[in-house]
Amino acid sequence: MVYKIRTGVSWRDLPEHYGPWKSVHTRFRCYAIGGVFTQALQQIQAQAGDVGGIDWLVQIDSTIVRAHQHAAATGRKGGSAGRTKRTITPSVDPGEA
Repeated sequence: MVYKIRTGVSWRDLPEHYGPWKSVHTRFRCYAIGGVFTQALQQIQAQAGDVGGIDWLVQIDSTIVRAHQHAAATGRKGGSAGRTKRTITPSVDPGEA
């Protein structure tokens, strides 16, 4: 599970020495639903906090936040993304109104 999270590979691409990917995925889902990861994080944070090992100051600089190139597409679901070939035609000629 740690390998999958660290590398970002799909479940089907897990190395064989970790066992069948479906078994690992099923175990991961059970742990996630059961709150095992949340409890582990809380315990680690509590232990680190007791010894002063956590610096809770966080700063986000927007200059390093980048969107993937496909994030700019504004297409509709099921439709094509990007520019369309539609033209805007007025229903009434402005000179006649």
